[in-house]
Amino acid sequence: MTYCPPQSTSEVSREEQARALCLRLLTARARTRSELEGQLTKRGYPDDVSAKVLDRLAHVGLVDDADFAEQWVRSRRINAGKGKRALAAELRNKGVDNEVITAALADIDAGAERQRAEQLVRDKLRREKLQDGDDTKVARRLVGMLARRGYHQSMALDVVSVELASERARRSV
Repeated sequence: MTYCPPQSTSEVSREEQARALCLRLLTARARTRSELEGQLTKRGYPDDVSAKVLDRLAHVGLVDDADFAEQWVRSRRINAGKGKRALAAELRNKGVDNEVITAALADIDAGAERQRAEQLVRDKLRREKLQDGDDTKVARRLVGMLARRGYHQSMALDVVSVELASERARRSV
């Protein structure tokens, strides 16, 4: 039987611990370099150890802010119906650079954003009970819903008024 001395907390083992922490965090979901850096700092890892570990993870492709941003935008647009402004704010909060954010949002044009807003309003209107005189209250709620998801107010007002008129016409037939 061979004797294995206990591991020391040398620089190498601190790097291994930091790497193991990052890998554990990345197993749950993709993360930005900034998020991982924050977690390492929170747990007391020195900046040089964090930088070395994160550089290595970036080199092997496990940490890629551009890829993260593209996946985030696609997922949040489809599942949460977020607009460009909300997506940009979310990515900024996750520590993504502005150039990367701009590149990730470049595929979303005004027409696609408007279509997504129209779909959200249509889906919501189908579940609404529309009574006479309710239009202002319903419109305010729908514009608020779009605003919380990051759509511009002028577009939200336009989309809601068009879709509300369309739904009224559909129900009167």
